[in-house]
Amino acid sequence: MSVIERTITVQWRHQVHFTENLFAAANPLFRDIVAEALPHGSLRRAKVLIVIDEALAVAQPALVPAIQSYCAEHNDVIELVCPPIPIVGGESVKNAYFRVSEIHAHIDRYHIDRHNYVVAIGGGALLDMAGLAAATAHRGVRHIRVPTTTLAQDDSGVGVKNGINAFGKKNFIGTFAPPFAVLNDFHLLATLSDRDKRAGYVEAVKVACIRDEDFFDWLEQNAAELARFEPGPMKRLIQRSAELHLNHIATSGDAFEMGSARPLDFGHWAAHKLEQLSEYRLRHGEAVAIGIALDVIYARLRGLLAPQAAERILVLLERLGFELFSTELLHEDTDGQLLVAAGLEEFREHLGGQLTITLLHDIGDGFEVHDMTLPLVVQAIHELRARHVRTRQTLTLPASAS
Repeated sequence: MSVIERTITVQWRHQVHFTENLFAAANPLFRDIVAEALPHGSLRRAKVLIVIDEALAVAQPALVPAIQSYCAEHNDVIELVCPPIPIVGGESVKNAYFRVSEIHAHIDRYHIDRHNYVVAIGGGALLDMAGLAAATAHRGVRHIRVPTTTLAQDDSGVGVKNGINAFGKKNFIGTFAPPFAVLNDFHLLATLSDRDKRAGYVEAVKVACIRDEDFFDWLEQNAAELARFEPGPMKRLIQRSAELHLNHIATSGDAFEMGSARPLDFGHWAAHKLEQLSEYRLRHGEAVAIGIALDVIYARLRGLLAPQAAERILVLLERLGFELFSTELLHEDTDGQLLVAAGLEEFREHLGGQLTITLLHDIGDGFEVHDMTLPLVVQAIHELRARHVRTRQTLTLPASAS
């Protein structure tokens, strides 16, 4: 018996750029990113295949012509192989594999090789699906993400994961494949609904809770402005949240999740299940807000988190406009067991090892546990329900009654 063993280290650069009016002719960022694929001094252009969220293209009708005009202006570097391809966005795009195959077909048709680009412009779900297609064609073609939702710009779009849903489970089919670049353009958020603008805030609250108490303080101080979607605070939230997520990817020592820990999924074990149970009526960010609230109350009930810190987190989420309860928390199977509790086993299985849940000792101080006491989870759910009822009653009281 003999063995040959080597330790192989792979280095890669992860770049997230912040800009405005990405496809204005005078903005060189997109051209310069594409040019990085070209050998120095080469006269060859880089082929670019662009897919775009269909709803975004409708909401911003000048965007597709601007992209085409930009590529024509910079055709010394960019060869746009066809007009941007509209694809339906939202979670439904991740619920079937044929969309991945559709992009594969375009990659084949236009001869996109590993030195060319697939560019995805859209929300997190579209980026996940397109990233999977790019990562699996030719074993990986270069992929540029242009996130167009708050949540994608401050969290999901800056990560290294791609995937689609299968067998009723989030991201069951997927890859770890870093994008060549992430280009965040704040102007692309302009036509989002208030609901979708808000949804991304929760990932900033999440990463502040587990990593940065000062950022949490800033979120508290600016909660009113954020709730009004004022541009300055929104930009600050997005950039700092993206930075903290990127710091974790770069320094955690487990960028491709070979272990069982996933701190950046604080509040997500319940959230993923709630999305499924609601048939994706709940936005991801809305489900995460409920999941964080559930884990915060659970940690307090278990004596791990001080009541004052727990209340600060719950109040901040409410001030930002999140509801912290959904009826899916109470859905039961035929044996009378809460369906959301199945999210714990699904979470463990998805991680591929020991159940590992991130909880809080304090704001900015996350830690891991390997078990959850189900009666306390149930107690936390009922406390959330009672809090939700009280909040609704307060909001509907006539002025004289207050």
